Amino acid sequence: MRFPSRQKTTAGLPGVVGTARLDRRTPTLLRRLHSGDIAVIDHLDLDRHNAEALVDRGAVAVVNASPFISGRYPNLGPELLARAGVALLDEVGPEVFSKVGDGATVRLHDGQLFVKDEPVVSGRQLDVDDVRRLMDQARSGLSSQLESFTHNTTEFLRREQDLLLHGQGAPVTRTKIEGRPVVIVVRGYDYREDLKRLRRYIREQRPVLIAVDAGADALLDAGHRPDIVVVGENGLGQGSHDGRSAAVTEKALRGAREVVLHTDRAGRAVGSERLERLGVHPQTFSAAATSEDVAMLLADQAGASLIVSVGIHATLDEFLDKQRAGLASTFLTRLRIGPKLVDAKGVPALYSGRVRLWQLVLVLLTGVAALLLSLGSTPVGQEWLSSVQAWFDDAVRWAEGLFS
Repeated sequence: MRFPSRQKTTAGLPGVVGTARLDRRTPTLLRRLHSGDIAVIDHLDLDRHNAEALVDRGAVAVVNASPFISGRYPNLGPELLARAGVALLDEVGPEVFSKVGDGATVRLHDGQLFVKDEPVVSGRQLDVDDVRRLMDQARSGLSSQLESFTHNTTEFLRREQDLLLHGQGAPVTRTKIEGRPVVIVVRGYDYREDLKRLRRYIREQRPVLIAVDAGADALLDAGHRPDIVVVGENGLGQGSHDGRSAAVTEKALRGAREVVLHTDRAGRAVGSERLERLGVHPQTFSAAATSEDVAMLLADQAGASLIVSVGIHATLDEFLDKQRAGLASTFLTRLRIGPKLVDAKGVPALYSGRVRLWQLVLVLLTGVAALLLSLGSTPVGQEWLSSVQAWFDDAVRWAEGLFS
């Protein structure tokens, strides 16, 4: 992750200066954002996923028409930006999109945004301490979010009881999964670090590699070929494929051994015609769950012995940070697969690797050497070693006699 540095105007005025890039939709803006730019967005309760993308793209400041933290729940994006040194200004209002032109040189200082050294909008400038204080306040509002979450979970279970309770609805894959470990990769939280942690495990255990959307590209970048790619509407999205896009590349789709298309209950998936153009003929998995949950259910119903998750949110804060109806499927899916699920961060602590032949030989030789040294320090051992030396000398003389 790159950490942008703060800059000053050429006139020596204080603050952060850069080229303004504006878009109300943060994912769309990311495609046009370059290092040193100031991102102008309208994103209530910025989540960690988009915050990581803003840092990776090199934004030196983020100006938000809406509050970064509304207090509904402790969203994780603003603190990540603040710790990375990105200047934050929020609550500037929607008029920022009419008062600032895309591509204009702007300066952010003391809660104001300047164009040609004239203040055009003002708001609330936040530092790390401000963000942490707001996060603490937001945690007090979790109870109302959990009540809504409980209602959504009950409704989802009613609609998907055959899938969650009876294990019905998953397609039968050509890839053999029964009795094998499975690694499910999502291009999400800390996925690069997770894949590094699993390098030895993947090499030695050869698990089934299931990628979700752009997780297929994450596997390719790490030197692995996905066995199965589960692709949904997010993965079929059109447009440029940047470092944080959920869209899977054509290379990854064509290189996968098998593709499973995640559709809604009516069998629809926006963008599925893209697979037809590529000549990819997927199996279909219809469910109201999220694509990453569909991948887990697919592995579980096929009899996976263990499911290791990469880049998938695991804590309560991360669940709420996604702020989506799919939280119900995430919660119930984890109840369904139960003890099979292990986060990649825990694998190094649980898996020490196979014992190799050379390691056994080394231990054996070390033991023999220790035994000989012990024997050599005793009178009986010295006599025995003298006998062995004499036998060895006789054998050498006999061998020399054969060639003389």
